[in-house]
Amino acid sequence: MAIKYQYNKTSLNDLNKQLKVREKALPTIKSKESALRMEVKKAKDKADAITAELMRKVDSYDQMSALWVEFEPGLIAIEDVDIKITKIAGVKIPLIGEVKFSLKPFNLFSKPLWYAEGVAILKDIARLGLEREFIDEKVRLLDFTRKKTTQKVNLYEKVQIPGYKEAILKIKRFVEDEENLSKAAQKIVKDRHEKMEEEKR
Repeated sequence: MAIKYQYNKTSLNDLNKQLKVREKALPTIKSKESALRMEVKKAKDKADAITAELMRKVDSYDQMSALWVEFEPGLIAIEDVDIKITKIAGVKIPLIGEVKFSLKPFNLFSKPLWYAEGVAILKDIARLGLEREFIDEKVRLLDFTRKKTTQKVNLYEKVQIPGYKEAILKIKRFVEDEENLSKAAQKIVKDRHEKMEEEKR
């Protein structure tokens, strides 16, 4: 990114202001990036834990697979999911709240004994599946923001701050050279003027 500037004191002041803004913001952006990195790791660990628990539960009910054939399809469905929003390091994250299920009425006396337990099992597995989807979305949102924040840190650290410093140095040198030339020119004019005065006397 090329920094636009002119060789004058106004431009020098503007660049100094821009540099101070970036230098002041950099530690905040770095700490945000660090917090996001930590939150992404925690969310990924949680996602892995939920996946492991889901797989464990599904595997533990595997011996009941023959019984599931008797289970009535569409008996239970997710009716509503309460979604809450929280902020983590400035990022809005959806959180799963209460999951409401709709259950078609069935006669406990005409259905197998394990039916009520089957409903509870399906609710549990559905809840874990939804939790996994929410945690995946959390990871995606946090990781996206972390990448953007890392890009901003790199832009400030490796491009803009060094660029502003270099531009400021160039302008300072130019202004100093201009002042030195001006002083030298004034001295020459003064010396000539003094010589002319002496010659007149």
